[in-house]
Amino acid sequence: LLPMGFCYPGRGKSGDLPPRPECAKTWRARLLAQLESIELTIVLGQYALDYHLGEKRKKNLTETVKNWREYWPRILALPHPSPRNNLWLRKNPWLEAELIPELQARVQEILQHRSA
Repeated sequence: LLPMGFCYPGRGKSGDLPPRPECAKTWRARLLAQLESIELTIVLGQYALDYHLGEKRKKNLTETVKNWREYWPRILALPHPSPRNNLWLRKNPWLEAELIPELQARVQEILQHRSA
């Protein structure tokens, strides 16, 4: 688990402020380089999506997550695990029906590979 920023940026009008821009620029690539054999990166939230997907990101969260196979099996984009996204999850039942079983299988595969 690697956040986009190590400090809390504060609260804005509609939620938390974005991570401070110098944080990821300063340390994120260096920390990721220290992690050996990353087989799956689960990307949560718009700032992480921007960082990891860049131009591959679609016009909105729904389209980005719906097109998960474009980034699979190395990257998986998911909505931020916040109560504010409960409505999104109810409107997108395919996530739980289609994507979550694939994620579970992938994690099992990685864990079995690691223990072999």
